[in-house]
Amino acid sequence: MGKENATLLTEFILTGLIYQPEWQIPLFLMFLVIYLITIVGNLGLIALIWNDPQLHIPMYLFLGSLAFVDAWMSSTVTSKMLVNFFAKSKIISLSECMTQLFSFAFSATTECFLLATMAYDRYVAICKPLFYPVIMTNRLCIQLLLSSFVGGILHALIHIGFLFRLTFCNSNIIHHFYCDILPLFKISCTDPSINVLMVFIFSGSIQVFTIVTVLVSYALVLFTILKKKSLQSIRKAFSTCGAHLLSVSLYYGSLLFMYVRPGSAQADDQDMMDSLFYAIIIPLLNPIIYSLRNKKVIDSLAKMFRRNI
Repeated sequence: MGKENATLLTEFILTGLIYQPEWQIPLFLMFLVIYLITIVGNLGLIALIWNDPQLHIPMYLFLGSLAFVDAWMSSTVTSKMLVNFFAKSKIISLSECMTQLFSFAFSATTECFLLATMAYDRYVAICKPLFYPVIMTNRLCIQLLLSSFVGGILHALIHIGFLFRLTFCNSNIIHHFYCDILPLFKISCTDPSINVLMVFIFSGSIQVFTIVTVLVSYALVLFTILKKKSLQSIRKAFSTCGAHLLSVSLYYGSLLFMYVRPGSAQADDQDMMDSLFYAIIIPLLNPIIYSLRNKKVIDSLAKMFRRNI
C-alpha cells in the first residue's frame, strides 16, 4: 500500500539557492545579467561563424556547436532558477523535472564529446597539417557532430529510463535550483544503488574516454609544437590550443568532482555551488575564452563592426 501511495507523487519543490531575503533582488539581477550575457555571447558567436565564410572550417563548426550547447544548457538551468526567485510556489511537476533533467544531461554529455572532437581536430591541424583537408572532410565533421549529439541524447535517455524505477515517498523537496539526478537519489524511498551504479559506469566511462582523447591529442600537439623552431608557429599553436585547454580544464574539473564520485556524502550547499559553476558560469566563460584568444574571431568581429558603423 505504501508503494502505491508513493507512485502518486507527481510534484516536487525546488528549494533553490539559500540566501537572506535582502539578497533576493541583487542575486536575481546578477544571474539575469549572467544569463543575458551567456545567450548573447554564444548566439553571437554562432551568428559570427555563420556569416563569415573564412570561419567555415571544421574548427569553427565545432566551436559554433559548442556555443549552441552552452546556450541550451544555460537556458535549461538559469531560466527556471530566475523564475523561482519571485515565484510564490516553487513546485515543479514530475514531467517538467524529467524534461529539465533530460535537457541538462543531454547538453552536458554532448559538451564532453564536442570538447574531445575539438581536441582531435587541433591534433590533426597541428600534427598533420598537410593531410588536414584529407582527414577532416565535411563527411567526417558531420559524422563527429552527429555522434556527439546522438551520444548526448542516448546517455540522457538511459538515466531518465532508470529514474522511472524510483518512487518518492519520504520527501518531495529537492535541495537544488534545478532537477539534477543526485538530489533526486537523496529523496527516493526506493534503493537508488542501481541508478548510482549507472551514473558511475556511463558518466564515468564517457568522461574517461573524452578526457583521454583530449589528453592524448594535446600531448601529441605539445610534442609537435616543441619540435618547431619557428617562434611565430609556436605562439600561434599555443594561442589556438590554450583557450581550448582552459575550457576543458574548467569543465571536466567540476564535472569529475560531482559525478564520478556519486557515493560521496557532500553537503547540499556544496553541490549547488559546484552546479552553479559548470551549469551557469562555464557557458558564460566559453565564448569569452574562445573569442579573446582567437585572432580569426577577433578579426571577424572587427570586420562586422566596421560594416555596421
